[in-house]
Amino acid sequence: MTIYIDPPTWPGHGRLWSHLVSDVSFEELHVFAASIGCPQRAFERDHYDVPSHRYEDAVRAGAVELGSKELVRRLSGAGLRRPKHRRA
Repeated sequence: MTIYIDPPTWPGHGRLWSHLVSDVSFEELHVFAASIGCPQRAFERDHYDVPSHRYEDAVRAGAVELGSKELVRRLSGAGLRRPKHRRA
C-alpha cells in the first residue's frame, strides 16, 4: 500500500492544495483519505484535493511526498489516471 502526496502548490479558493493519490487502487485511496478526515467531496476523478493545512496530517499518516510530475507518472503507470477531457 502506497499513497502519495505532492506539495501544496496548487492555488484555488484562496488557499494552496496538494493531490493525494494511490498507485494501487481507488479503494485504497478512499480508505486512506477517510482515515485522515478527507471528505468524499474532495475526490476528483483520480485524486483527493488536500488543503495545505492538512498536508502534514497526510504525511504523518504515511503518505509519501513526491513532486507533482512524479506523482502523475506513478498514477499513470498504475493505470489509474483519469485526466480531464480537453475541449477542442
